[in-house]
Amino acid sequence: MRHLLLPAALLALITGCAPVPQLPTAPLVRADAAVQAFINDRQLPGAALWIERLDHGAYHRAYGQRAVEPTPEVLDETTVFDAASLTKPVVTATLVQWLREHGQLDIDAPLQRYLPDCGGPDKAGITLRQLLTHSSGLPASLPGNGAGDWAGPAAAERIACSLPLTAAPGTRFRYSDVNFILLGRVIERVSGQPLAPLAQQAVFQPLGMQDSGYLPLQRLPPGRIAPTERLSDGRVLRGEVHDPTARKMGGVAGHAGLFTTTADLARFARMLLRGGLADDGRRVLSAESIAQLTTVQSPSGIPEQRSLGWDLTSPYARPRGTLYPVTSFGHTGFTGCAFWLDPASRSFYVLLSNRVHPQAGTNVLPLYGELGTLAAQAAGLGP
Repeated sequence: MRHLLLPAALLALITGCAPVPQLPTAPLVRADAAVQAFINDRQLPGAALWIERLDHGAYHRAYGQRAVEPTPEVLDETTVFDAASLTKPVVTATLVQWLREHGQLDIDAPLQRYLPDCGGPDKAGITLRQLLTHSSGLPASLPGNGAGDWAGPAAAERIACSLPLTAAPGTRFRYSDVNFILLGRVIERVSGQPLAPLAQQAVFQPLGMQDSGYLPLQRLPPGRIAPTERLSDGRVLRGEVHDPTARKMGGVAGHAGLFTTTADLARFARMLLRGGLADDGRRVLSAESIAQLTTVQSPSGIPEQRSLGWDLTSPYARPRGTLYPVTSFGHTGFTGCAFWLDPASRSFYVLLSNRVHPQAGTNVLPLYGELGTLAAQAAGLGP
């Protein structure tokens, strides 16, 4: 049977239903071209993109190849990606709020209340707020980006707590994996649960994020997972976290380890933009938690502005593009991921890629900015 495609206005007259607004075509076509150009330039083998404005529709598709070696594979929208530092806001910052709502965490309490053996007087002034806003004064990473003869989360915590401060707590912005390594340990200590099952219970299951979580090889076939870097020994990482520190921690950490899809992150984005409500209307987070996750929470006097987990205005805010307002927020991931949301227009975009496959050395930062501008145009902002 042939199906007649009717204009939205005519279909509304026939059915008696109001037409659903659609995203404009022009910026979406340019977004396709932008992603394809970076693939053609070999800055990434493939990618998945999702652009949406709530109540105006969504545009999503996949591009290029999931893998280029040892055997080429076409990328599709079911591909599960290593989301790298998107773990920080999606998992860790969300769980902090979930525990705060349950009366188990105080955002402005000292770190040493929850990890009493974490350093001495030098770290007595560090608060959870400072960890979440990257203003703790801790260095960016563990020595050698996790190098050394150690393994496991307890060892990572011990090393992190022994690091000298680079600035007085609350005085300077420094993006740091160490902050979220320690937050992950706080979450486990306070909740009495490992990070991975708690994230499933409090975040992924309520939101219907069926393909999201840590340690994907325990629940998904390897063929669905985008491989990342080829290591010096010739092994290609696939389903094993790319971040070397998280890998030494067993694949589960507060700063990295999340594997996910664009469809799952779209569910997460809609929850934030709906004030804490999931697609089925279930409340996942309170209005207070959403405010803390989406508005400036950095200590006063620090020009780089962060919420309690997300970027608003800092050198890392390139995915905003040129049209989204400074009240929009988002985050990136080293493997080639960008996630940006705008409460004012109730719109967002997600880009997931494995730009480090088969090897690092690529640059997709310009693509983030271009897609941010095009997503804003698709949401009706600017020319």
